[in-house]
Amino acid sequence: MSGIFGVISKANCAQTLFYGTDYHSHLGTEYGGMAVLGDRFTRQIHDLSQSQFKSKFFPDLDRMEGSKGIGVVSALDEQPVYLNSRFGPFCLATSGFVENAAELADALLKKGVSFSEVSPRAVNTTELIAKLITRGTDLVDGIEKVFAAIEGSCSLLLLHRAGIYAARDRFGYIPLIAGKGPEGWAVTSETCAFANLGFDIVKYLEPGEIILLNEDGIVQCRPGRQRPQQVCSFLWIYTGFPASSYEGVNVEIVRERCGRYLAKRDTDIQADLVSGVPDSGLSHGLGYAMESGIPFRRPLVKYTPGYGRSYTPPSQQRRDLIARMKLIPIREVIDGNRIVICEDSIVRGTQLKNFTIAKLWSRGAREIHVRPACPPLLFPCVFNLSTRSTDELAARRAIRSLEGHDLADVSEYIDPATEKHRQMVDWIAKDLGVTTLRYQTVDDMVNAIGLPRQRLCLYCWTGQCPKAACPHGILDIVEIMKTSGKRKLQKDGVDQQQLW
Repeated sequence: MSGIFGVISKANCAQTLFYGTDYHSHLGTEYGGMAVLGDRFTRQIHDLSQSQFKSKFFPDLDRMEGSKGIGVVSALDEQPVYLNSRFGPFCLATSGFVENAAELADALLKKGVSFSEVSPRAVNTTELIAKLITRGTDLVDGIEKVFAAIEGSCSLLLLHRAGIYAARDRFGYIPLIAGKGPEGWAVTSETCAFANLGFDIVKYLEPGEIILLNEDGIVQCRPGRQRPQQVCSFLWIYTGFPASSYEGVNVEIVRERCGRYLAKRDTDIQADLVSGVPDSGLSHGLGYAMESGIPFRRPLVKYTPGYGRSYTPPSQQRRDLIARMKLIPIREVIDGNRIVICEDSIVRGTQLKNFTIAKLWSRGAREIHVRPACPPLLFPCVFNLSTRSTDELAARRAIRSLEGHDLADVSEYIDPATEKHRQMVDWIAKDLGVTTLRYQTVDDMVNAIGLPRQRLCLYCWTGQCPKAACPHGILDIVEIMKTSGKRKLQKDGVDQQQLW
């Protein structure tokens, strides 16, 4: 998931844009970009894979001047992209994952449309979205056609002479929040970008809603869809920054509540200390300590924010390197102690096993009790560039080992009351090499978030998600979209249930 930020200001917006975009650095690891519009467009993109946003972009501030701008910290592709269209020139930044990007690109190529941007996946998704937008009768119509055509998710910011068009994906999976400050208006993926820049939240965009920010304020171009939001639950569990709020619910508070729920189910555990895997697991651990009364300590500390997050880089080699280098064990805290360690999740399990658990055992831990703040992940995400196949998931490895093959129906493994679920958890615990392993339940996680279940995307854990198919005939260039109504997605040969 990428982070996007836009600002309209009475004066030069470059510094506000710089800091506002930097407050999204926890979301992306590959590229950063800013585009400012004054007398002309000024755009800059940098590789962030081995550096931080501030160090790369600070020298650019002197040459960026204008009253409106957008910025992005990107998980994969270089952006924002610039396009000179029949609606006038514009710059575009996106967040999300377009499952059918290759098919859409092929359809455009057959129409004679060319692509210039480079991407590890052959097509730069943001450039693809920009060129799809130009197929509409105007910019707003073009954005709506994009929403109709894509499978997956896409929230976006479009910088134009008229202002900044902000559009939230049609299922509400990726939040966008508008704010007002003393010098103008802003829109952000993460509300933590507002606090120190003087912006107050005025609107959480609805699913599918399109607004225009200009010098006069906010104009609603299209209302949101009349359907429940499907916000990514992982935002509260792991992805989001602790100071951010989505749909009015703060991340730090949710994580503390997750830890409390974990502790309430641990009536038989005796431990000397509670901790969390830095950084995202710390809040879960604090909640566990508050509920259990066991002291919170730090057997593992993260060395500076510069190492970033080990979940988001696209390659396993990079993820492993970051995980190995960023956490430093403290023998004096670990040696001889029974440790409850809270983790945001167990996705692949390799980093937890090789670079967290191994460090605790090697420094003398007496017992290690692992408590993930969410249930076992059983389905690769269809809305975000995170997990791409069942082969990656620790829970699926356990099922394949127990069954001899993967299963189309894993409902027995999803239900924590079944013997199959217990066997899966026991297999993972043995593979990790820990004393005990207990996962959060779906119900407790939903209660910790505090929103109605139907407003949350729980696909990673339950296999249920909004329908992502494109209705037939909405976008004439997409000849490959021939189906309508309900259908089932296929991923790795496994049917995945859809709610709509």
